Amino acid sequence: MIEQDRMRAFINSLDPGNAPFLDELEREAKDTDVPIIRKDTQALLKFLMAQSRPKNILEVGCAIGFSALLMAEYSDDDTKITTIEKFEKRIPIARDNFTKYDKKGKITLLEGDATEILETLSPGYDFIFMDAAKGQYINFLPNCLRILNKGGLLVSDNVLQDGDVIESRFAVTRRDRTIHTRMRDYLYELKHNDQLNTVILTVGDGMTLSVKL
Repeated sequence: MIEQDRMRAFINSLDPGNAPFLDELEREAKDTDVPIIRKDTQALLKFLMAQSRPKNILEVGCAIGFSALLMAEYSDDDTKITTIEKFEKRIPIARDNFTKYDKKGKITLLEGDATEILETLSPGYDFIFMDAAKGQYINFLPNCLRILNKGGLLVSDNVLQDGDVIESRFAVTRRDRTIHTRMRDYLYELKHNDQLNTVILTVGDGMTLSVKL
């Protein structure tokens, strides 16, 4: 683990950084203990924006809008991003950040429970970023598959739970056992679903990249 941490720190030290407003948002998030995507996760998302050049992105889990703004900054000018958030205290912060920094009007924020909102969305997304409550990923998956285009990419963050996912459910604290079980079920489904080709990466706190076949 120590060697992995040193390697990650070295790799992150090579990163040239983001647009200045994103670096400032990242500092503010750390100062206020708001969880945002990690530095190596940011690098991978920027790479995927350049490589896959998605036109219609869905983000499940917005928080203060950092990752949506990062995808907006590093995607094509005609890309549209829909992001979902239900935590009432963070929604006004996200809206304010979008007003200040989404100069090209790429981002649409939907307020409410993702389970309910996903049911109302129509197919046509070519990139879905899953970064909401980890215990709900398995429940979000059917609708994500329904609305994801063939050849589209489903990216899921925080799937390794800081290493807890490899432990027995009895080795994690009782309050985390449901999330632990659901995440293992989610990873199994991603790897065995006939509609998907999935790779699991140790980037950040674990990410999966799943192409819809």
